[in-house]
Amino acid sequence: MSKLLSLGRYSFGMGDRFAHQARAQLRACIMAERRGVEIVPVWNKSNREHATIGSEPSSTRLAAEAAVRDLGWQKPYHVDADHIRTESVDRFLPHSDFYTIDVADWIGKPASSTAARKFADQHAELIGRMEIHNISQPFETTREQVEQIAGKYLTAVQEAGKIYRYIARAKGEGNFITEVSMDETDAPQTPPELLIILAALADEEIPVQTIAPKFTGRFNKGVDYVGDLAQFEKEFNEDLAVIATAVKQYGLPANLKLSVHSGSDKFSIYPAIRRALARFRAGVHVKTAGTTWLEELIGLAEAGGDALALAKEIYARALDHVDELCAPYASVIDIDRSKLPPVKTVESWTAEQYVSALRHDPKHQAFNPHLRQLLHVGYKIAAKMSPRYLSALEAHEASVSRNVTENLYERHLKPLFLSQG
Repeated sequence: MSKLLSLGRYSFGMGDRFAHQARAQLRACIMAERRGVEIVPVWNKSNREHATIGSEPSSTRLAAEAAVRDLGWQKPYHVDADHIRTESVDRFLPHSDFYTIDVADWIGKPASSTAARKFADQHAELIGRMEIHNISQPFETTREQVEQIAGKYLTAVQEAGKIYRYIARAKGEGNFITEVSMDETDAPQTPPELLIILAALADEEIPVQTIAPKFTGRFNKGVDYVGDLAQFEKEFNEDLAVIATAVKQYGLPANLKLSVHSGSDKFSIYPAIRRALARFRAGVHVKTAGTTWLEELIGLAEAGGDALALAKEIYARALDHVDELCAPYASVIDIDRSKLPPVKTVESWTAEQYVSALRHDPKHQAFNPHLRQLLHVGYKIAAKMSPRYLSALEAHEASVSRNVTENLYERHLKPLFLSQG
């Protein structure tokens, strides 16, 4: 393989659904760099989001390149084909250098007993007493357990290998970054399970640089983490320990790191992530998307006048189409519809009231997580209002971009990566 395009230690995935906020997002990374911390910007957008917006992957690349050029960014940056599968990868090939391979539909599809036995034969080191550095308690795994775990994940890993090799034939090995998503399963992976997955990825010769496992708790769209914080911290630390072991044992890329999906707005877990990164001297990739679209709405509302009226109209239409908007995201939202304000109420709000309900400030008594989650999945409404919506973004760029930059820098990058001094 040629020299591998390598992802930096800290990287941050940023969704820009309407391709208008790349400069504002990049400014947050520049502010972090001025504080001495390099955070690699990765602009991500999924096939589903492109289909909803009616955009093409080229728009993500063009917006990123324009931001990099306009702001004089000299450091690495990447464009992520987010959650791609065999049927959707082709349209991303000319424009992306980062591929998040989504094999959710293949997890749990049983591998053949022959394949599972062969895996166990090849990995005797996974059977019996297993000691992982920085995990206090050893694990005991039987051959039967190894075959059972392999049976659950091997088909998904093999599918990831097929997609990886397809991309490699088109772009050349070493010319792109590979992430494998394993987070859409019924329960968090145990350390032996994650180690088996990584061993299987190595067997497939996938130079995976980020891996997205399943964590305990709920990672709902646009709001804070819901779950056992101590258990999350334990799992995150154990996953880092497993990765360090797998890199040494299976020859995976030295910069392999965890990827946290739906990572925006999960303020309560950021201290645990930061402590773990310091303990292991590890990197992380945190992926965000809809938080920037919500800051667009906040910026429009703050601008007042017609822009505030437009933000209110988007809420009204979202409420009217609540079933349609929520259905694709049912597993990652918790909306109590009785707590969604009536349209007439929102129509009477001042700019301050709208912003206070939407902005993610859990300490503010007016914050409404149910409204925020509905608007998070309601970007389809704004897409249907284009070019009117896009014209409003351009007319009120100062207000919108200020909110986008502040949200990413103050609420995300600083608590994750920067000292608080």
